[in-house]
Amino acid sequence: MPAPVAIRPFRQFVMKVHSRCDLACDHCYVYRHADQSWRRRPRVMAPRIVRATAKRIAEHARAHGLNRVTVVLHGGEPLLAGPERLAAVARELRRSLDGIAVLDLRMQTNGLLLDDDFCALLVRERIHVGVSLDGDRASHDRHRVRADGSGSYDDTVRALRLLGRAAHRPAFAGLLCTVDVHNDPDAVYGALADVHPPRVDFLLPHATWDHPPERPHGATDYADWLITAYERWNRDGRPFSIRIFESVEAAAMGEPGFTEALGLGSPDLLVIETDGAIEQADWLKTVAEGAPETGYHVLVNSFDEAARHPGFQARSLGMDGLADQCRACPVVSICGGGLYGHRHRSGTGFVNPSVYCADLLKLIQHIQSTAPTTQLLAVPPSDIGALTAGGAPEHAAVLRLSKAQLDLRRSMLAYLNRAGVGSEETWQALLDLDGPDLDLVLTDPAVHSWAVAACSADTHGQTVPDIGFLAGVALAAAFRSGRHLELTLPVTGQGILALPSVGRLRMMPDGVSLSYEEGIRVGTDGGRVWRTDGTGAVWEPVQSLSAGGFDVRLESDALRPTPPDLAAVWRRRLEAAWGALSHQHPHQAAALAAGVKTLVLLDSEPPQDASRPPFGALALAPPGSTQDLALALLREWQYAKFAALRDLHELGDTAQETALRQAYAHLAVARAWQTRPEPAARDVAVLWGKRSLAALDLFASEADATPALTGLHLAAEIRAAAHTLIAGP
Repeated sequence: MPAPVAIRPFRQFVMKVHSRCDLACDHCYVYRHADQSWRRRPRVMAPRIVRATAKRIAEHARAHGLNRVTVVLHGGEPLLAGPERLAAVARELRRSLDGIAVLDLRMQTNGLLLDDDFCALLVRERIHVGVSLDGDRASHDRHRVRADGSGSYDDTVRALRLLGRAAHRPAFAGLLCTVDVHNDPDAVYGALADVHPPRVDFLLPHATWDHPPERPHGATDYADWLITAYERWNRDGRPFSIRIFESVEAAAMGEPGFTEALGLGSPDLLVIETDGAIEQADWLKTVAEGAPETGYHVLVNSFDEAARHPGFQARSLGMDGLADQCRACPVVSICGGGLYGHRHRSGTGFVNPSVYCADLLKLIQHIQSTAPTTQLLAVPPSDIGALTAGGAPEHAAVLRLSKAQLDLRRSMLAYLNRAGVGSEETWQALLDLDGPDLDLVLTDPAVHSWAVAACSADTHGQTVPDIGFLAGVALAAAFRSGRHLELTLPVTGQGILALPSVGRLRMMPDGVSLSYEEGIRVGTDGGRVWRTDGTGAVWEPVQSLSAGGFDVRLESDALRPTPPDLAAVWRRRLEAAWGALSHQHPHQAAALAAGVKTLVLLDSEPPQDASRPPFGALALAPPGSTQDLALALLREWQYAKFAALRDLHELGDTAQETALRQAYAHLAVARAWQTRPEPAARDVAVLWGKRSLAALDLFASEADATPALTGLHLAAEIRAAAHTLIAGP
């Protein structure tokens, strides 16, 4: 009997909401390549297909435990579907995914139909828009023309200026630029930079070995073009993110890349056509008529069925699916054979190097040998801009920031292991439990606080505090994974064992204390935690709260669990504030939900200069109103991001850091007031924006030490954001 086919879940879904276009680009893979199936499809995706697609995505996310999915509205030209239909699609997707997964909703468009009302709808429905711009007028109009041959550059730039306005910028995800080696890379880069994008994707033209790309100057034309752009980007201080360059740098350091055009990550994308047909990636249309087809349909088949299709399975082979030449290449772990469609050749299918093989090799080796030291930073400069601007790119930047924080916590534990802190039994348990469940435990801010204190104590030759906490980390991971584990551990005088992210075990009756020398054996099997000697112990699970996609744990202090009645009160408060925040600042709300896992409930408002919890937690006091709590969430989120950046980078001396921290927090308060309904809200927003600038002036005046490069970069981003806010729409 054959072995069952492994299913790798899809995380990205491309919905072809409109299958026609108002441009006639001569390099379009939908209309100008081998597959012409668009001629047989309806122009617009019908409501019943939209509902069925949303249902299938939710079904797939629930079945595979996905906490986030990406949906890309595509075409043709999706804006031709009209604002009402696009809003209905967005709402149907969110309604279906509510309580299952966070929706990252995106759109790829030429932008020609954008106006103020359309942009306002995109912000309101949290649709992040990527616009196609191929550079300056001559470069863009070389290919992106209307049916009558007239260029589209002026209307595209008009749309981008509109998207770049403060009110609309949260919907601006970035630019897509198809490389043409006939165009001047410096002129193209300058035109892209001129519209101040948060991100740029340079795309190699779709080509195969049967239909290779033009090479007017030599075998590595595309590498030479991209290298010129890369050097210009570095000289300019990397003012925005460029995905292909950052992906190479990340992969070179052993991190996962950010683009399917590079790397060995398994495919996680499928396409739903306007008629409901389920297809593979649509760039396969360049290969042959019907190349992307699977024979499946959303009204009949699940996405798990589609995942078993040989086309998806073939792309899941990783290194084993590459040609011998690729497997022997020194940069294969970075290149991954290039985009799957670019490998095709009649007779041998996709088991070939990319038609851009020589270009990819030269580009990767150049970046490896010449990349500036900024590539070694945990947070790239482009992410610092995204974490300040508060627009669509912040969500992705927060995910990378969270990953950097997780790496930092793992590094601190590795240091403690090498230093001999903790028992061999505990470290062996942590090694055995290493994986996603342990990662979830390590995201608990209490782990960060303890690890910092423990590393500091060991470095200074002092006794490491609460050494039993380490066993609590292992027991929490075992609890989450449902595995049996027993450990012997010392306990603090209060007789409380914290299991980060899970709860705490109160092991002694009231009034009885323990010394560090007394060891207690504690066990868990995933359903309970207990003392193995049978002595009475009370398990206090952590309280959790969910409000519209914002899922957090509640903490009061280390010794007192959050009372259920207090949790109920906060649930009502948070639901109201989260509704206001999601409406007024949808992109920041999505980023906050991705980065915050714990709320620490305080009795009173913390002073401005008070210490805050580590990244992953917010400290909140009872609010005066719903809008006050929404403002507090944004302000404390800003403090949390700043703390994470400070953990990972040198920002300046103590006085400089203090000024920079205030400027960063003041910017969040200004942004919160910017959308509040009170008549004087605009004036208050400007006041806080000016306070942010005043704090930056203080940062610049501190002469005791030269600010660090990252501190200067963050200051520049804050200043630009504050000036934009003060200037208004």
